[in-house]
Amino acid sequence: MICSVALLLLSVAASGQTDRREVRAGNRKFSKGAFQASEIDYRKAVLKDSTSMAGSYNLSNALYRQESFEEAAKAMEPAARAAADVQAVPDEAAKPVRKAVDAAADVFYNAGDIALQQKDYAAAVEAFKQSLLRRPGDIDAKENYIYAKLMLQNQQNGGGGGGQNDQNQDQNNQDQNQDQNQDQDQDQNNQDQKQDQGDQGQSQEQPREMKISPQQAQQMLQAIQAKEKETQDKVNKEKAAELKSRQKEKNW
Repeated sequence: MICSVALLLLSVAASGQTDRREVRAGNRKFSKGAFQASEIDYRKAVLKDSTSMAGSYNLSNALYRQESFEEAAKAMEPAARAAADVQAVPDEAAKPVRKAVDAAADVFYNAGDIALQQKDYAAAVEAFKQSLLRRPGDIDAKENYIYAKLMLQNQQNGGGGGGQNDQNQDQNNQDQNQDQNQDQDQDQNNQDQKQDQGDQGQSQEQPREMKISPQQAQQMLQAIQAKEKETQDKVNKEKAAELKSRQKEKNW
């Protein structure tokens, strides 16, 4: 365990000798929100040393902030492979060792965020789990782990991914209801005509009960469903923005 941590520390230190200038330049631009410019510097660092931990990790973060999630996942792979060898250590462990474990936790946390953006909930669950194994007290990681697990269960139960099938089923139901409603409307018209003839001799002061036609009821239902979908989409966007803002963006 300690050997693996030491190897990671040596890897970061050794790569830092060749990519330090580019990484630091990228960090300055990243902190100012110039993510595309920082990406260029990080790519230079990785080009100089393909094993650069800081270069690959920071490059992934810059790509994530540009919403290039597929590229971000690919850029994170070298860091994730190294982080997988770093195991949890007691809180009283030496500061350099603790620092390496925290770095591994950051790698898995950001890998989980990337997986969420790609709707790869199984990968997100595993990534946040690995992050928590190395840093159990991370509240953000716990919340994201729970969220990813719920989304995975929903996906496995057919929720979320069955939208088109649900729309097709709704359309079929609407078509069937329309046919039935047409027959009901004809019967209702006949009844209304008979009722009108019978009411001619009655007082005009008696109010008639207002009725909603099946077509009107269906339109009202569709309007309610559309409003619910609009609200749900807004909630999902807000959740995605919240998750995005939680990314561990302190680069190495």
